[in-house]
Amino acid sequence: MIVQAGPCPVPQDQRPLREYQQLLESWFFVWPAGPDGWPLLRALGLSFLLLLPVALVVATGSVPLRHDIPRLVVAAATASVTLPLLLLLRQWMGWTYVRKRLLADQVYYEESGWYDGQVWPKPLPWLQQDQLVARHQIGPVLSRLRLGLTVAGLLLVAGTGLCQAL
Repeated sequence: MIVQAGPCPVPQDQRPLREYQQLLESWFFVWPAGPDGWPLLRALGLSFLLLLPVALVVATGSVPLRHDIPRLVVAAATASVTLPLLLLLRQWMGWTYVRKRLLADQVYYEESGWYDGQVWPKPLPWLQQDQLVARHQIGPVLSRLRLGLTVAGLLLVAGTGLCQAL
């Protein structure tokens, strides 16, 4: 890897601040970035409610569950939590990747040709701006996602345990 200084050779789409702006423009990644987090809760609740009837239909295919209605409902509700959990996990990975790139003091970038694997040190003003964005814009988003992942994981574990206990 070659470290370059001077004018920014990093392509516009590979700059960390631009990657952050692209996340904010994405319909999927903007859910947890709202001021209050309600878009995230609405989207996850909607996906849960849409998956619940499908999971109930699939769970009725099991002969033991078909004759045990409480266990059938718990199994379907537990299965309905998996897609929202996976959506939260994908959002977590996207936001943590951009946060890591914003907090780094160098920008790693790829471009075809002899630019592959280049490193460019961020100038101090860029580094300060990126760190402010990472701490004050992405930090609350990651807190909401962490809470959502914790709740979804606990619901999945509790539902699985309850299904086994019934």
